[in-house]
Amino acid sequence: MTCPICQKDSDPQYRPFCSRRCADIDLGRWLKGGYVIPGPAQEEDDTAPDGLLQAARENPPRH
Repeated sequence: MTCPICQKDSDPQYRPFCSRRCADIDLGRWLKGGYVIPGPAQEEDDTAPDGLLQAARENPPRH
């Protein structure tokens, strides 16, 4: 089996990856939304209470 990131042989300790580095690269892609299932575009979340979405747009969180 080859590593899905760099195509080297996988290491049983990090399977299916060859190293911790490649496993971390894959995790980063998941966390940033790099892997998505294609589908129709979704509209805004209608489950949030009215005003909450507007407040979030007007006052984005500060990091």
